[in-house]
Amino acid sequence: MPTSVINVNDVAAIQAARDSVAVYNRSHWGRIKVSNDDRLRFLHNQSTNDILLLQPGQGCDTVMVTSTARTIDLVSVYVMEDAVLLLVSPNRREFLLQWLDRYIFFADKVQLEDVTDITCTLSLIGPESDAIIQKLGAGGMIGQPYGNHQLISFPSLSEGDTGGVRVAVGSSLASPGYTIIFSASQQEKVWGKIVEAGAIPMSDRAWDVLRILQGRPSPDHELTDDYNPLEAGLWQTISFNKGCYIGQETIARLNTYKGIKQYLWGIRLNGPAVPGTIITVGDEKVGKLTSYTETTDGHFGLGYIRTKAGGTDLKVSVGEVEGEIVEVPFISHHPTPHTPFSVKMG
Repeated sequence: MPTSVINVNDVAAIQAARDSVAVYNRSHWGRIKVSNDDRLRFLHNQSTNDILLLQPGQGCDTVMVTSTARTIDLVSVYVMEDAVLLLVSPNRREFLLQWLDRYIFFADKVQLEDVTDITCTLSLIGPESDAIIQKLGAGGMIGQPYGNHQLISFPSLSEGDTGGVRVAVGSSLASPGYTIIFSASQQEKVWGKIVEAGAIPMSDRAWDVLRILQGRPSPDHELTDDYNPLEAGLWQTISFNKGCYIGQETIARLNTYKGIKQYLWGIRLNGPAVPGTIITVGDEKVGKLTSYTETTDGHFGLGYIRTKAGGTDLKVSVGEVEGEIVEVPFISHHPTPHTPFSVKMG
């Protein structure tokens, strides 16, 4: 269904993510713990980024893809001393557990554990996120590379719980911020402390509006069996130098021979539209709308557009609605200097 901003709280949260700081409860997102001796090699072979480069305390985003390089999910990877924590989309949690398990062979020393129900995740989003982190005693994370993380002890929060709170750089959007992961038993305390420090609570609806405006692709919308990570604009999650991994041959061939037939773009619309609607230029079909939202500034969508049709400033029709192709900050349409610790922010 089309997403709409329908109340003042959502408007305030989106504005806070732009101008100050918002907090979004992502505890319904999946968290998969991967442990044992072969954990890094295993994950390296299952996804697009160079996981073997990561040291404990570092992290990156990577894409899980099929053998034909079709997208499954955009996943955040946090490497710890004795395990790796994966933050996955809510509607991909069970699928990825089963999918990863299928690739563990007899000699592999890999163990998977679903820790979703015993942990929580919050994201701080906005330019004043540093101030919140400072108040929480995690100021050492300010200025560190994307994906870097540290287990912080909050004595005032963790009474009776020695697990601590893991603070990672990055909001999972094209906005400055942090991702915070901790024991479910501490959810009320941690949430309360962050709101008390000045963060504006963000609803699921407001998050979806923001992710569409910024162009973060989502499973069942932009990440499906119809598209690959290059088309989805997730170049920053792909290593073209690493060894073989699932889907690697297809991705390498598309890059080498410039074979990308379509790209994900933002679309500024002059009215409401329904995801799945065909996008045309004149009488020619050039793509399909994948997400839509209404905002205080008007109507906006994401969609895949055939490369030959054009890009920025292209005038299109989405059904009966007129639109214009625009860039969105989360994605890119060309290779970027590869580092597993960065994300396109502007």
